[in-house]
Amino acid sequence: MKIAVGTDLNEPLARTVVEELKKMGHEVTVFGALVATPAPWPKVAVEVAQRVAAGAFEQGVLFCWTGTGISLAANKVKGIRAALCSDAETAAGARKWNDANVLAMSLRSTSGQVAKEILAAWFATEPSDDPEDVVCLEYLERVEEEKFR
Repeated sequence: MKIAVGTDLNEPLARTVVEELKKMGHEVTVFGALVATPAPWPKVAVEVAQRVAAGAFEQGVLFCWTGTGISLAANKVKGIRAALCSDAETAAGARKWNDANVLAMSLRSTSGQVAKEILAAWFATEPSDDPEDVVCLEYLERVEEEKFR
């Protein structure tokens, strides 16, 4: 699977995740501070999210200090469902019920081991085909199409 990984800070966690994704057999392309500095979190998030939304990558993984800002910024891009995950169960739920296509993690509070567990759960979980779950995602797609100004 082609994965885009972006971060605003070149921290050990981001590098660990890149290596783990490669070990899992994914093709990884890095963005933001893993390539050059400075890397403002909104720009990193939008760049990765736009590429995922366009189909250049199947999934994205993003990092910032809390994970909150980068997930909020990514979710501004049409077609993106970024989920801030702090544990494996949350990651599995985000994939299952939300068909999340961008994983966000906190550089501050996520350990390397927990990140590996999150990745394992994320990539082992398929989106639900339960009609109730499908209807919820279809609703979000309709809302995304509306113009609120």
